[in-house]
Amino acid sequence: MSSENKSPLLERARNIVPHLDTDRHKGQAGRIGIVGGSLEYTGAPYFAAISALKVGADLVHVFCPDAAAQVIKSYSPELIVHPLLDSNNAIIQIEPWLERLHVLVIGPGLGRNRQIMQTVAELIKICRQLQKPLIIDADGLFLITQDISLVKDYYGVILTPNAIEFCRLFGKDRDQIMLSLGRLGAGVTVIEKGLNDRIYDSLSLEKYECPQGGSGRRCGGQGDLLAGSLATFYYWALESKQEISPAMVACFAASTLTKTCNKYAFKLKGRSMTCSDMIDQIHPVFDDLFEHKKD
Repeated sequence: MSSENKSPLLERARNIVPHLDTDRHKGQAGRIGIVGGSLEYTGAPYFAAISALKVGADLVHVFCPDAAAQVIKSYSPELIVHPLLDSNNAIIQIEPWLERLHVLVIGPGLGRNRQIMQTVAELIKICRQLQKPLIIDADGLFLITQDISLVKDYYGVILTPNAIEFCRLFGKDRDQIMLSLGRLGAGVTVIEKGLNDRIYDSLSLEKYECPQGGSGRRCGGQGDLLAGSLATFYYWALESKQEISPAMVACFAASTLTKTCNKYAFKLKGRSMTCSDMIDQIHPVFDDLFEHKKD
């Protein structure tokens, strides 16, 4: 086993992976919800949803606008697709599903339609009341920049900004990051995506820098792969009752998986590599990182 696979956080990540016992039933390994998609962006919610499934969740529901639903359904019969996000009574129809889901991801391919943004804001408020573990990505983060109170002191929420989104949330002064993070209150975790992904814990004010990885190929969809895999890892981490922050362990696992999928896929496809090629590598990468515990 290479030295890069001996991180203490990687060992903790291995320990959260549930055993595939024959007495388990459907749903025990995770029921994940993805809120996103739009007329223009149907790939992002698909990438997030299928990544959550391929990492090991049992069921994934996608809540999207009507215009995106048939397209997303055509990508895979494995996903449960609800064309509700732009309906007049969206909250009434979606809320009953929330209690069944272990983790919700908000943002992949969401777009910035005003009505849908208002619906999503209401969903976040309901998730807070339910104490639902929540991951906010992409245009979901744009909503947060408009109203930071939606996640302030929301214990159990993870934000997944890229470099531009991170600056919108916290500014460009790196020396003030932890101070800016304090605006979110306690219990919010942030994974800043970059050459080295950085994980920030607002409760302990701790920062962890993940190892470098991947390749020079930056195809679209990698953030969706990370968000979807993060949802599954997050549920497992919460269920395993980690001594340290379950969110931090899950973020590290998703970051490492995503960058290694990039590395493996780039070795095979080079410049022509796409996110679908990376998703095809989830199984061998997961085997190498999380299943093989002995040298």
